[in-house]
Amino acid sequence: MAKELDFLTKRSVDYSKWYNELVVKADLAEQSDVRGCMVIKPYGYAIWEKMQRILDDMFKATGVQNAYFPLLIPKSFLSKEAEHVEGFAKECAVVTHYRLKTNETHDGVVVDPSAKLEEELIIRPTSETIIWNTYKNWIHSYRDLPLLCNQWCNVMRWEMRTRLFLRTSEFLWQEGHTAHATREEAEERAQQMLKVYANFAEKYMAVPVVQGVKSETERFAGALDTYTIEAMMQDGKALQSGTSHFLGQNFGKAFDVQFLNKENKPEYAWATSWGVSTRLMGALIMTHSDDNGLVLPPALAPIQVVIIPIGGKPEQMEAVNAAVAPIVEQLQQMGISVKYDNADNKRPGFKFADYELKGVPVRLVLGARDLENGTIEVMRRDTLEKESRQIEGIAEYVKQLLDEIQENIFQKAVKFRDEHIYECDNYEDFKERVKDGGFFLCHWDGTAETEAKIKEDTQATIRCVPFNVEQTPGVDMVSGKPAKCRVLIARSY
Repeated sequence: MAKELDFLTKRSVDYSKWYNELVVKADLAEQSDVRGCMVIKPYGYAIWEKMQRILDDMFKATGVQNAYFPLLIPKSFLSKEAEHVEGFAKECAVVTHYRLKTNETHDGVVVDPSAKLEEELIIRPTSETIIWNTYKNWIHSYRDLPLLCNQWCNVMRWEMRTRLFLRTSEFLWQEGHTAHATREEAEERAQQMLKVYANFAEKYMAVPVVQGVKSETERFAGALDTYTIEAMMQDGKALQSGTSHFLGQNFGKAFDVQFLNKENKPEYAWATSWGVSTRLMGALIMTHSDDNGLVLPPALAPIQVVIIPIGGKPEQMEAVNAAVAPIVEQLQQMGISVKYDNADNKRPGFKFADYELKGVPVRLVLGARDLENGTIEVMRRDTLEKESRQIEGIAEYVKQLLDEIQENIFQKAVKFRDEHIYECDNYEDFKERVKDGGFFLCHWDGTAETEAKIKEDTQATIRCVPFNVEQTPGVDMVSGKPAKCRVLIARSY
């Protein structure tokens, strides 16, 4: 490994420090001068754009349309759904004035006290309230339903402890908000969107997830049910990677969104909301990356193939350039993003290290001697294995290799996840083992008291009641009472 990467802390030494360093060193993001906020750099944003593009197409395939709603929400809107406002009250940033003025010494600005708003405005922590206030004007009859909207935007939740991508005061996300004529339709939509998220995570991010429903304590504020996908990071902690909420008629009633049903009787609309955020970037980094840097699944890599020439005499470089040109063209025609880095201001060793750090899935190296032999060096980022291949047919081979890397990364993550899922029914045993990470399947009596004790004793939480786990009778490991279900418990981000 080139000496340029000596600075990256090893995961085994300090996993948290490794993550923080990697995000910055790989040019994904950096801290902003605005407290709790981040700057997403072009390389990091390119990954997010790919995520956004794929998810957007997946949403639209289910009938969803994009819209945009205001950033600022009147304070009175949040007061209309009691549980919702209580859930977000401590995280809200409030706009109180609409004007600044020059200070008395004319060397700065101050808030103009005469420009106080009649009603304070909340920077959106989520948009249920403003959207359902709008839906009141759009929904009158069952013929107006279902209404399926999504918006790509930023939100603000005032966080005390922040970490790039995983938890920041401002973050990017999408939030879907749908209205339905029946409970059954709304519940079906909420579960359908969870499946979309799970499919995206596994097929494109190569991140295996556990699907399930949250406990009442862990539900979204104002929801009747919250469905979740939970991913396991390499330190054994869980990362909630997407949620979908069945909101019942709570927001329909709060904002008086009524429609005339087929019997010509007024009825409140049924609601869902669902979202994923730039937190997915954290999941991508922590699931796959290694001590050399990022490991990106080809489906989301901004650069899927990098080609690096090894310098020689000018005429040799001309020959290498000429040999590379058709390879680049063939790869691009296959829909593969490729970069030919023939800049002469960086050594090949630096380039090797830099592209490894940035997780480019395939590296091709071609020098004058390779050209004479009709060969090219191929390195795959997931295993760091190198091989020499014939130049002829290299584009087809690389296309196949990218598919193989995508699958290999996923299977590696599945194997790690499955090896760290444990059944446990002894509380003392659980308290010791959960410190080392992992997902624990435990019987639970269904009470908030037991849930709170587990969290207080171990910092672990009930992540969900998983869908694909057989629910066998048992006894709660904490209370000794008959269990209502087997749940997934883990420490989390």
